[in-house]
Amino acid sequence: MSAAELKAETKDIVLDEVFPHAPETIWKTLTSAQLIARWLMKPTGFEAVVGNTFTFQTTPGGNWDGVIHCRVLEVVAFRRLVYAWKGGDERNTGYGAPLDTTVTWSLTPIEAGTRIQLVHAGFVLPRNESAYTVMSGGWKKVVRRLDEISGEES
Repeated sequence: MSAAELKAETKDIVLDEVFPHAPETIWKTLTSAQLIARWLMKPTGFEAVVGNTFTFQTTPGGNWDGVIHCRVLEVVAFRRLVYAWKGGDERNTGYGAPLDTTVTWSLTPIEAGTRIQLVHAGFVLPRNESAYTVMSGGWKKVVRRLDEISGEES
C-alpha cells in the first residue's frame, strides 16, 4: 500500500428524514423506474431484484462518459434497498474520478409516517472529494423530491 493510500480517508453521505407517507408509498417511489426518473435520474434497466444491473446517465466529464453503473445488492420489500454505484475514469481527477460506492435506502415505519435513511458510502478522499462535495448537496435535493413524488403517489 502506498503512502497516499494509507492517508486516504473514506467518507459517507448520511441523510435521515421523516416523511408523512407510508413505507409502501415511499417504496413504490424508490423502486419504480418511471418514478425514479422524476426524483433522481432516468435509470436504464432498473428492477428491484438482487443481482440486476442498471445505469444512470449524468453529465460526462474529462475521460468519463457520465455513466453510473449500478447493481442491486439487497432488497427487503418496504424496508431496505441497496445498490452499488460506480463510475468515473482512472485518468480523471476531480469530477469524473473513479467512484466505487454503495447507496442504501432504509425505511422504518413510525407513527408520523416513515423514517428514511440514505447512506451513500465509500467516498475515498482525496480522490472522490469533488463527488462527495457535489453529491452531499445533490442528495439533499433528491431526498426532498422523493418526498414530493411520494406525496403525489399516496
